Amino acid sequence: MKEPYIINLPKVYDLRGNLSFVESENQIPFIIRRVFWIYDVPGGETRGGHAYKTTEEFIIALSGSFDVVVDLKNKIERFHLNRSFYGLYLPPGIWRHMENFSTNSIALVLASSNFSENDYIRNYNDYLTYKDDNIQKPYILPNIKQVTVDSRRTKVFDCSFIELPINHREKGSITVVENNITMPFQVNRIYYLYDIPGGESRGGHAHKNLFQLIVAASGSFDIILNDGKVKRTVTLNRPYHCLYVVPGIWIELVNFSSGSICLVLASEKYDEGEYIRNYESFLSYKK
Repeated sequence: MKEPYIINLPKVYDLRGNLSFVESENQIPFIIRRVFWIYDVPGGETRGGHAYKTTEEFIIALSGSFDVVVDLKNKIERFHLNRSFYGLYLPPGIWRHMENFSTNSIALVLASSNFSENDYIRNYNDYLTYKDDNIQKPYILPNIKQVTVDSRRTKVFDCSFIELPINHREKGSITVVENNITMPFQVNRIYYLYDIPGGESRGGHAHKNLFQLIVAASGSFDIILNDGKVKRTVTLNRPYHCLYVVPGIWIELVNFSSGSICLVLASEKYDEGEYIRNYESFLSYKK
């Protein structure tokens, strides 16, 4: 049995708020196919209590803190997660649960497969007797071709406000997005802004090829969309609301409330060459 371990993530320091990111098969050893975040967990609560037959996971304390307790059949280990710039990698076949949530904690979980109830082991006695000699391949939908648009012609109204599914439970709520199902593109990178001073502004750039889902995982902020002719402002203030942003739109993030966390799911890995960071260059590009 492979053992879990901590992975340190990049941390880009900025007085306007820090940024960390995770890319498929770069910082983590798998392709991201499902992302979910757990929030509104009562302080001190316990969650989880299952294992996966095939799915790999990476768990981050996006806000607050909690413990991940793993049972390796021959020993038990406890990992305390309390910072946004590292997380816990969990190989398949490990029983785990999360406990000791601090108030207002948010757990961000990246998974290597789409949801399949058959991949879960939910009974602890079944876990103790489970052998992975004949495991099936993980449940993965075929990759869809990434959507493409002419980013010189996109308009602010090509961007859309989306209300994501939310699973309310007494022990906290979960919102899930999956490639080919909830996601309108293949997610290859996830990044998030945190430690943002109240009232601060971020952004001021456009992308030539990148599609994004932007979520206020905590707190609230406004997004100003600009296609070179028309501006539109959208407020995000719920962890189950997001803004779908197409390429070729100038974006500014403003009016952050204290303690806000901006979570972004992106279609491409980082490429500085596809950014447009100068507004005059952006206007020329759109012409």
